[in-house]
Amino acid sequence: MQRMSRRQALATGSLAFWITPGLYAEQLLLPTPRLTEGPFYPDKLPLDQDNDLILIKDSTTPAVGQIAHFTGRILSRSGQPIRNATIEIWQCDANAVYLHSADSNGKKDQQDKHFQGYGKFETASDGGYRFRTIKPVPYPGRPAPHIHIKVSRGDRELLTTQCMIRGHEGNARDGVFRSAGDIVDHELIQADFTKVPDSKMDEYRAEFDIVIGRTPDDRQLQRPRNS
Repeated sequence: MQRMSRRQALATGSLAFWITPGLYAEQLLLPTPRLTEGPFYPDKLPLDQDNDLILIKDSTTPAVGQIAHFTGRILSRSGQPIRNATIEIWQCDANAVYLHSADSNGKKDQQDKHFQGYGKFETASDGGYRFRTIKPVPYPGRPAPHIHIKVSRGDRELLTTQCMIRGHEGNARDGVFRSAGDIVDHELIQADFTKVPDSKMDEYRAEFDIVIGRTPDDRQLQRPRNS
């Protein structure tokens, strides 16, 4: 099979060639671009850290916002699922307030106390993950709505990135989105947020596969962080 270069993919618009797992077994998937962690990774993690950000503990009051089922797989460049990986997500609430004292302290009246703001999930043999959260909204200074993502395995951090809404008008004005790279990189950090058919709660769903550029082997996973 003739290999297609990245330049050829850009010229022909053949993005699916690069980003669809299993489309061509002999090709390596492009890794998900690394993006900034940002200043608002929670400085105090919530007691409830599960994968449902809509409800906190036993509360029956849901978070404000449009519910979004955020799912996908964590894969190696060869398309193999990565098991036992921990994926963390965090984002601002529907009122554009993060779960971080530097942001929320001055916005007590705005913060949605029913939004968890952070969650994590450990992948099984299929590399899959799933979260119930809200459809992301713009934040002051960040016109592109986004979800922050961190992937680790064992004691090693593998990737920090962000997922943005495909085609959102704010993307072109967003500094982080523009810094990601070329149009292929831009495609790799976006997901379609589509309405769930027949949902009575105006729910959305988005599928975002994450490709890790280099996966540490078992020996690497046993090494301390400062090695």
